[in-house]
Amino acid sequence: MDSVSIGVLGAGSWGTALALLLARNGHRVRLWGHRPAHLAQIAKARCNDRYLPGVPFPAGLRVCPELSECVGASDLLLVVVPSHSYRVTLSQASPYLVAGAGVVWATKGLEHGSGQFLHQVTAEVIGEDHPTAIVSGPSFAREVAADLPTAMTVASYIPSFAETVADLLHARSMRAYTSRDVVGVELGGAVKNALAIAAGISDGLGFGANARAALVTRGLAEMVRLGSAVGGRRETFMGLAGLGDLVLTCTDDQSRNRRFGLALGAGQDLDTARSAIGQVVEGAATAHEIMRLANQHGVDMPITEQVDRVVRGIRTPREAVETLLAREPKPEL
Repeated sequence: MDSVSIGVLGAGSWGTALALLLARNGHRVRLWGHRPAHLAQIAKARCNDRYLPGVPFPAGLRVCPELSECVGASDLLLVVVPSHSYRVTLSQASPYLVAGAGVVWATKGLEHGSGQFLHQVTAEVIGEDHPTAIVSGPSFAREVAADLPTAMTVASYIPSFAETVADLLHARSMRAYTSRDVVGVELGGAVKNALAIAAGISDGLGFGANARAALVTRGLAEMVRLGSAVGGRRETFMGLAGLGDLVLTCTDDQSRNRRFGLALGAGQDLDTARSAIGQVVEGAATAHEIMRLANQHGVDMPITEQVDRVVRGIRTPREAVETLLAREPKPEL
């Protein structure tokens, strides 16, 4: 594919990793973040030492401290910020969007307060004149930055745009699949983070592999129930953006959601656990919005419900587990 000018909003670990991937693929990439001091540091070092130490920036990746320049010079905008700041970041960027420029997000979660999907937020902010897509799936930033084999999903209501974005991401060690199920891909990325907290809590309490496997499996059932109720396709939840991402975040300590759960299960209080992570724990912020959506559609999500109560300080981790174990037996399917 010919070189494309791409603006990446979000200089955390995932935004930087995607910027590295795109620049290595020969594209002209500008990386913007909301902290000027951090941007100045990585521009000087040509490396994001805070989040991805030891990974040098390729020549095609430039740090861009001015949002107007980053957005206005880009044919495609990739937004990689936490869900709680997604609307405000996109709103700040929208006046500078080039006519017809594509907008893609790699943010996972629902909007805080409204519970809206991010494709709904995007449409409200930028209208219908820009092609849009979401990038999701089982992918840790450190491994993408290290050029290790990874697969992801690009979902868009415009199949040709999904293919375009997938081509931009495709590399020797990156395989991108396409999908039309935007709702399913978004829902999977939101729910799996809350379930990863549950898996971490279970392991932090010392409950072992049996309990973790049960949580992952029953958590997938919750994801499918809610996803089907809001219009997602069941096969999406059995793919990369569903089961794949769920297994990844529930079983590997690179997941900040899992590490947060581990800390809570080991007895740390909420503030200490959050502080130790040092980055946004998306599952803790999104669990309540998932339950709001589940209640609207009459969907039973007992594991996610207990995660929500733990992260809001209503129950201790052990009380949450006892509540789950006290549920009446019922058919699996």
